[in-house]
Formats: sequence, C-alpha cells, structure tokens
Amino acid sequence: MPRRSTHGPTAIRRRRLMLLLVGLAALVGGLIVGAADGGEGPAPPSSVAARSAGSGRGVARSSAAPTAARATVARMSLARQVGELLVISFSGTTPPAYLTDALHGGRAAGVILFGGNAPSTSSVRALTGRVQRAAGGDAIVSLDQEGGDIRTLKFAPPTTGQARQGSAAVVRANAGAAARALRAVGVNVTLGPVADVATTPGSFMAGRAFPGGAAAVSAAVTAAVGAYRASGVAAAAKHFPGDGGATENTDNGSATIGRSRTAMLARDLVPFRAAIAAGAPLVMVGHARYPGLDPSRIASQSHPIVTDLLRGTLGFDGVVITDSLEAKAVDDATPGRADVGLAAVRSLAAGDDLMLLTGPGSFPLARTALIAAATRSPALRARVAESAARVIALRAQLAAGG
Repeated sequence: MPRRSTHGPTAIRRRRLMLLLVGLAALVGGLIVGAADGGEGPAPPSSVAARSAGSGRGVARSSAAPTAARATVARMSLARQVGELLVISFSGTTPPAYLTDALHGGRAAGVILFGGNAPSTSSVRALTGRVQRAAGGDAIVSLDQEGGDIRTLKFAPPTTGQARQGSAAVVRANAGAAARALRAVGVNVTLGPVADVATTPGSFMAGRAFPGGAAAVSAAVTAAVGAYRASGVAAAAKHFPGDGGATENTDNGSATIGRSRTAMLARDLVPFRAAIAAGAPLVMVGHARYPGLDPSRIASQSHPIVTDLLRGTLGFDGVVITDSLEAKAVDDATPGRADVGLAAVRSLAAGDDLMLLTGPGSFPLARTALIAAATRSPALRARVAESAARVIALRAQLAAGG
C-alpha cells in the first residue's frame, strides 16, 4: 500500500486543527495568568515564571500550552522535531523552492529577513504571505528592527536608534509604531530590543543600546517589550547575558567580557530580568566569552549560561534563540565553515531552542548534524523534543495573533 502523503490536503487540515488547539490552550493559559495579575491581555507562557523569578518567589509555570505542544512533539519523527529548531535565511524577494519545501515539509520553523528581502511594503507583504502559505500559517518571520541604521525594513519605524531614545515613554511609542508596521507586512518576531548595558568605555554596543545604567536600560526594555506584546509581535531581548562590556563585535571576531558573576548579576543581567518580567517570549543569546560564568565555552554554547543562569537563576521558560551561527566568534570557537553543524549541536546541548542560520548552505549542515547527534545521544534527543515543544507553543501563539 502506498504511504499516505504528509503534504496533502488532509494532512494540512490536521495541522491547522492542531495549531488551533495549541493556540487555544496558549490563549486560555495566558488569559488566566493575565486575570490573576491584573494585566491587559494574554500572557506568553514565559511570563508567569518570569514574574516569579523577578520577584524572588518560586517559579510557577503555565502548563496548558507546553502540555499540548509536548503531545504534538511526541507524534513527530526526530527529523520533524529538528525542523522546529531551525530559522533560515534566503536571498531575494521571492522565497526559493528549497525554502517553501522546507517549511511545507516541517524541516524549518521559519525565516529571518534581511534588507535584500525587504525593499518595499508590498514586496514584504507578498513574501511573508508565500512563507505562511508554505508553512500552513504558523511560520516564524523574524528580522532586526532596532531603530536608526539597524532596520531591516528601511521604510518602517523607528528612525531613531535605541541609543537616542531617552525616556520610557519615547521607547514605548517607537516600539509600538514598529510593531504595527511589522504586523502590517506579516512579520511576527522582532530580534530586539537590545538589553545590553553599554557603559563600558569603547563598548561596541554603545550606539545600539538604550542609554544609561542598568536601571535606565531596564525601564526602556520593559517599555519596548510591553509595546511589542500589546501589538502582537514577539520580542527577543538580546544579547544574553549582556554584550555591553565587549569592545569587539562578535560578528567580526572573538570577544571576552571579564566581569565576575556578581558584577553581571548586579548590572548586565538586570535588564534581562526586566524583559522576562515584562513577558518577553524569546531571549537571544550572544557569542561572547564570560570566564566568570563559564571558562570554557562562548555564551551560546554554554550550559552554565543558558540552562543554569537563564533558565535556572532567572527562571526563563520561553524560547532561547542563538545569535547568528555564522558569526566570526562562533567560527573561532568551532573552527571551520563546515562546523556550523557542530555549533548547532553545542548550542542545543547548552539549552538553546532555535538556531539562527544566516549563511548560504548552513541549513543542511545544521540539520544533518543535529539529527545525527540526537540519533546517537538519548540526552540530545530529549533536548530536541524539549526545544521543539517550546517552539511549537510559540508558533501557535503567533498564528493565533500573538
């Protein structure tokens, strides 16, 4: 008997029903949390744990969406689970066949857009429509829209960079305007705000971070995350655990931040606590080295930083996404272009959920390496399932409108 196609109309209807059920579970859980907290709307799954961690209370978890997502993952093959961990890039204003095939077949969770993908409002709207049709309506569509020069959508706000956005009110207005513009063209994840405290002389983040010390940056991050959340766009606070002390951009080379754990907790981690407490559904982990936190691995590949610190100490239970695995700092940590696969495996083992792939040819390398490593290791296979469930819950929320 011929095997039933996984791409036919019946399978697509089943997938849409699954998304509806997971999305409803997430929405109901969020409404309950919002009512208990006196909030204005649904809360992301991470926000309960975040508020508890930020206040010093024990971590409470919203179990409805993760439970539904875990049940979905249990029915997936390993290859399909690995697909939930990959965000990929492409060239041009029309998604190529390999991309739409990957989204349709569950081999990727979504895309990141760059300037060459996004010349105009109409072209981006058409592009994201094709992406969502291929994925069945729940693809992650992400980009950088920090403000000023760091804007994938040059036609959209904010025209002012974070470093020149003074008050929380200004930040809130700018983030709200950006979120509405992103939603209008089909973008549902913004890789921001920058939550780094860039008070170190010569910090490469000084031109991109909110001005001031930990308290001022925390207030701005809270305002930005809240504005994005209110408009249905998922924010990813970055670059955990804080790149403000680096004088070298990790895109271009290795960076080491020599602060102690105590100093990091008192300064660099404060805005990330604020982002989590404000309901940020994602946190982006950077690629700098922090010998005071982990003497061996860069942040994105560090279990002590991602799992022990971000998930344990800060109580974050949302989606952890890596910064680009094509960064020079990653190459330095895992020498050789083909080792993007090794970087993905190390990031998974550290506790990251989504691997951000921005270079040509990275997608098959990372996917093949993750499947092979998880096939050999029961512990890594469990990590794949754990991360896939988080991503599925996020995608259901995005498909339901945030």
